Amino acid sequence: MALESWLLKVKTVISNGIETVKTTAVREGKKGNVGVLVFEIAGLMSKLLQLWQALSDKSVLWIRHEAIAVEGVRKIVSNDEAFLLALACAEISESLRHVATSVGRIGKRCEDSALWSFDRFFEEFADLGKDAQCWVLSRSDMDSKVVKKMNRYVAAAARLHKVIDVLADTEQSLRKLLSSTELESSIRVKKISDLQQKLFWQRQEVKRLKENSLWNRSFDPVVLLLARSVFTVLARLKLVFGIGRGHDNPVTLPRSLSATVYPSENSTPSSKFVSWPLITKNPDQPDLAEGFFNSNTKLLKPPPTTLGLAALAQHYANLIIVIEKMIRSPHLVGMDARDDLYGMLPASLRASLGARLRGVGPCATNPVLAAEWREALACILDWLAPLAHNMIKWQSDRSFEQQSVVRRSTNVLLLQTLFFANQAKAEAAITELLVGLNYIWRFEREMNAKALIACTEFYGSPNSQS
Repeated sequence: MALESWLLKVKTVISNGIETVKTTAVREGKKGNVGVLVFEIAGLMSKLLQLWQALSDKSVLWIRHEAIAVEGVRKIVSNDEAFLLALACAEISESLRHVATSVGRIGKRCEDSALWSFDRFFEEFADLGKDAQCWVLSRSDMDSKVVKKMNRYVAAAARLHKVIDVLADTEQSLRKLLSSTELESSIRVKKISDLQQKLFWQRQEVKRLKENSLWNRSFDPVVLLLARSVFTVLARLKLVFGIGRGHDNPVTLPRSLSATVYPSENSTPSSKFVSWPLITKNPDQPDLAEGFFNSNTKLLKPPPTTLGLAALAQHYANLIIVIEKMIRSPHLVGMDARDDLYGMLPASLRASLGARLRGVGPCATNPVLAAEWREALACILDWLAPLAHNMIKWQSDRSFEQQSVVRRSTNVLLLQTLFFANQAKAEAAITELLVGLNYIWRFEREMNAKALIACTEFYGSPNSQS
């Protein structure tokens, strides 16, 4: 009876603890504190840090001289350098637009009317270059102060998220133990006592981490930090891609890199507004009449001839990776695996493969031809496989972002994947891989069969047995 009474008290304490947490969160929300939104805000900060890094001198040079120069990109995506650079700019700006949309929504919780109107100010800055609130920071301030501060906030939020998850698991374990009757009373009491002690210290740790994070901060200073960072990233984006020329607080860049992407002789900054000359060398830059972000979003829509529009980019990436593995070890490919591969082929690929295989002889016994096919397949995979692996990595990184406070750093751009790849060119390359794989697969089987027959005849002959 005493044990049951004690267990009832423990259940009441746990229940009251949970209700206290809920009540505190509601009260903090009414006071205008960040509270549980700390994790969303930390995610936004993590994304901004990634975007800022993506616009560093090193990253811009990588885009300009390496990312758009990949052989596979030039073969089946585009050989137009200006178009590829515009795609890189559009992808970064689209990511920034999503962050800005979230900042604008959170800004509605602020008391400062300027932060409340963040959406309007951001649109004016994007389209007209008007920074009425002087939110753009200098590059040195962004690097020396803001980046370090946001890194601390992101790390603190990640630790808090982890400890809260552990706390929830401990509470669940205690609830299960309280409702269980399998253990002896003495053992059960000991385990409950240990879990209670563990819960106490975990709750203290959660409290400490909340104090060291953004949890108890008011919205205004936090959103102001986000707003200034968003403006500064956009200013940097315009500068390195040659879209805007100057603003109140210019994000300076070394003279040799100030027009890294789209060189222009006219780089004199204006005083109040960012002028937006359309660079004649790059007709793919945003159209002023459509708006900066609208035009970039439009540019990211895949053309009719691409795998992206056909919704085949992900499927073909998986298909190419399977083919790559089979080409590396054709002797390990069985009939079932071959049938499964054929089952992965869309109708268009089956048709082109059937046309290419028509007239091919039933035998594959020529070692010279097999060697030539291996060399040809290796050449195709050298430029095609990286696009397939990039497609998988790009998709994986986006899925990871939705599940984690800290964003995974990536250097894969959408233009480096199969998304913008020309469907006809991609299918022609895949067809060649399949034809070559078919030959070397049959060659390996026939060579193995001959070797087996020769071995059987040797060991089965009378002379070998004597």
